[in-house]
Amino acid sequence: MGELKAIIFDMDGTLADTEELHRRAFNLAFRECACPLHWPRLEYKQLLSISGGRERIHHCLQQAGVTGDLHATVDAVHRRKSALYRQILVTDKVGLRPGIRRLIEECRLAGLKLAIATSSSSENVDTLLRSTFGASGAGYFAAVAGSDLVADKKPSPAVYEHTLSELGLRAEHCIAIEDTRNGNLAALAAGIKTVITTHPLTIDNDFAGASLVVNHLGEPGKPFRLKAGAAYGRHYVDLALLQTIHSSPAETGQYPFGQAKVALNRG
Repeated sequence: MGELKAIIFDMDGTLADTEELHRRAFNLAFRECACPLHWPRLEYKQLLSISGGRERIHHCLQQAGVTGDLHATVDAVHRRKSALYRQILVTDKVGLRPGIRRLIEECRLAGLKLAIATSSSSENVDTLLRSTFGASGAGYFAAVAGSDLVADKKPSPAVYEHTLSELGLRAEHCIAIEDTRNGNLAALAAGIKTVITTHPLTIDNDFAGASLVVNHLGEPGKPFRLKAGAAYGRHYVDLALLQTIHSSPAETGQYPFGQAKVALNRG
């Protein structure tokens, strides 16, 4: 196992609690575009098993029996939804999840590379980073890979493989921080160990193979709740814990797409 050199973050639900903002934007766009869809919280939670907003819209329109040029409809609705979502990000002043800012600053000071691997667009990433870290936020990350660069959505490992290429690193030098089953599968399929931070929409997901599953990264005065894996006596995720996880014996290698093996965290 090589030295830990980079942390790769998912964005939505990992850096910030944005999934409810996405749901609001979808429903606003559905109304504005006269699209016959509405996603209550429970339905949206279930739809998160489908990565990508366009893919969710297309799936639901097909399920509803809508005919015609679905691709044009999906593109129009999703384009409007994305604009509404970015407006909400700015006006609601969404904050980062517990421990995110602290961990990012610690990793930057230690000289580790940071990256984002997401199913969202780079424009959405830029808006979130500017609204949370300020104008210099995008510069914190050596690589940002999103849906406008990588077509295949998680659980495909494509976005992680692209990120590794941009970083110039092998999987063994990285840890991924994710919040969904698809994200966990994608990182594991690329051979990257994972730390999972759950939230109400993903708490029931199957995170087999993750090295650590907690409700958030925690803070010195706000410990995480351990759900699975080994925390090595620590109560919040810092660089020291990530280095311990990274160096711990585990089953590694390239996992087949969609069939992540269970990593044996022997800690």
